Amino acid sequence: MTARTAADARAEARTEARDAYQADFAACPTNRVLDRMGDKWVGLVLKELAEGPQRYGELARSIPGASQKMLTQTLRHLERDGLLARTVTPAVPVRVDYELTSLGQSLLPVLNAVTRWAEQNIGQVDRAREAYDAQQG
Repeated sequence: MTARTAADARAEARTEARDAYQADFAACPTNRVLDRMGDKWVGLVLKELAEGPQRYGELARSIPGASQKMLTQTLRHLERDGLLARTVTPAVPVRVDYELTSLGQSLLPVLNAVTRWAEQNIGQVDRAREAYDAQQG
């Protein structure tokens, strides 16, 4: 059996502390919601669906920068999170509608507040970035 040194004990304690922090960070409700909201197309999808239910094709036309794969992936994630509902109506072709759930609707005031803040403050953010970049080099 090898002797455990003080350095080994400190390294193990740092590893345990880091692992505990990462577990807390991953479980943090705020972090989990912001992680979803930070996805590229989520804000646009939520804003489009705030107007009411839409078919997939309508969403695709109103968010032209999103590929079919990314839009589908975004819709699936939002459905999984309980923020939107997907309704399939048998027809030829099959009709698929998306609409915000009450949980998704409850997120709209938060999204609107962030949008207002961004519109009012993006100039200051841009100037701060330019000043920082100029100082860096």
